[in-house]
Amino acid sequence: MSPESLARMSNVMVYSSMLVLTFAMFAFAASFAGGRRRVNSAAVESTRNAGGTAVITKAVVVTDDPGRRASNIGISLTWLAFVLLLVGVVLRGVWAGRAPWGNMYEFSITAALGVLAVFLIANTRTDLRWLGIFIVIPVLLTLGVAVTVLYTEAAQLVPALKSYWLVIHVFAAIICSGAFTLAAATAGLSLVRDRAERKAGSDVELTGALVSRIPSAERLRSLTNKTLAFAFPLWTFTVVAGAIWAENAWGRYWGWDPKETWAFITWVIYAAYLHARSTAGWRGNKASLIALAGWIAFLMNYFGVNFLANSLHSYAGVGN
Repeated sequence: MSPESLARMSNVMVYSSMLVLTFAMFAFAASFAGGRRRVNSAAVESTRNAGGTAVITKAVVVTDDPGRRASNIGISLTWLAFVLLLVGVVLRGVWAGRAPWGNMYEFSITAALGVLAVFLIANTRTDLRWLGIFIVIPVLLTLGVAVTVLYTEAAQLVPALKSYWLVIHVFAAIICSGAFTLAAATAGLSLVRDRAERKAGSDVELTGALVSRIPSAERLRSLTNKTLAFAFPLWTFTVVAGAIWAENAWGRYWGWDPKETWAFITWVIYAAYLHARSTAGWRGNKASLIALAGWIAFLMNYFGVNFLANSLHSYAGVGN
């Protein structure tokens, strides 16, 4: 297959994944519009046990969750979009003849792939279909920016990128991007759910289209904590690997380059979050706000530095 054909096929796969993700977004939105699972009591039956004592049992009929089918469709479409995007990323790498992480376009589509991967894998361990729309929308926005603003033809790597540390450092950062996005979604939703719980009272069943379909605020905080407990050591490794790579490329481990600085700020914020989770008085909404601040710092490191600052990492910026 010619390089032109590989480039064209890669672009087709990326655009196809965006189209499928759009339908997945509508499916997840429909699952919220469908309401929550309803449980209806039916007949009351009386039986006798071995001792002859009457035992009353209540037969319960559980109606089908109105939003379950839509959310199942959304998950299936997300898996399809993941496969299409994976093919697009692989074809981009084959076309370039290297790991497809040499510029912001390539990193963006791979980061979007990482977000989908973390979400889908996590969903196999615990039911996260209710989270789908809050993952699909950021992924769609990332891909949209990638194909409209960041797109560039594949080119040979600059000397600083010609290192096996490219694969190690960037791969870890991609996984972190998925975990941080997942944690930001659960942290943000915990604030919404907590407000609804406080307003309604602990004994009142929540009925809103959003708050009735997401878990309790405490469970959302627990999910945030588990996700960041996994991601924080990996981000620490990412920062350390970047420092080693910098020594190989530029002869120094750390130089307070804007990219390095924001990577460190992100690390500090997430370290503060983990500390807050173990500190009385900071385990609730305050910790969730810190988690959201960490995600904002990560986005600044990801996008802001490349658009707003002069950096030694400018080779990975827009149009490079």
